[in-house]
Amino acid sequence: MIWLGIDTANTPLAVALVKDGQVVAEEVTNIKLNHSGGAMPAIERLFTRTKLTPADLNAIAVSEGPGSYTGIRIGVTIAKTLAWTLKIPVVGVSSLQVLAANLPYYPEVICTLMDARRQNVYAGAYDGAKSLESVVEDGHYSMLTLLDQLKALERPILFVGHDVDLFWDEILKTLGESAVRAPYPCDLPSASQLIYLAEQQPLPSAESVHQFVPTYKRIAEAEANWIKEQKGKKQ
Repeated sequence: MIWLGIDTANTPLAVALVKDGQVVAEEVTNIKLNHSGGAMPAIERLFTRTKLTPADLNAIAVSEGPGSYTGIRIGVTIAKTLAWTLKIPVVGVSSLQVLAANLPYYPEVICTLMDARRQNVYAGAYDGAKSLESVVEDGHYSMLTLLDQLKALERPILFVGHDVDLFWDEILKTLGESAVRAPYPCDLPSASQLIYLAEQQPLPSAESVHQFVPTYKRIAEAEANWIKEQKGKKQ
């Protein structure tokens, strides 16, 4: 079985091809470029180098969010378009869980976070000793709220993600020695890891691609401003 993996949920871009449980090719970049111009060329490079074609694919795994609205939409749109054309299934995986899975042997809590601006983050925490069972649900949190929830766990917390450094001083101030920083190579998503997680899920039907939607965990800023404006008109 041949999988294509696509992760465009944040600044890093990760794509991979996996065939029968073996990584055939993988590309990861962490350059601040619009994924609209980078994702498809990266996918095409994988096919060219491996001498595979889209017609060889059996399924597509995509990072469904949370993260950048634009980034998520680009990845999901590419995945759905290819899947619909090829009549193959799409499997979505949490972008936060993909990063947590970079640390498979850590036996305590693994917290993934991404900057959501204004001292807010997209974050989730998982139990490394229980196959990444969720202990803090994926969501959009203020940093203070997230740290309060993590502190209440009374366990060591390993933080992973390339945005962790933005909040590290605040993390240490609240959690002290309970906070551990993951090695920097673990901060970038792996599209082959994404595929591995997708393989653990039941394979949906090809027709279900039409119902597949991203997991944003919050409404877009423009939508929030519109709602606020409408409420103001009613008062």
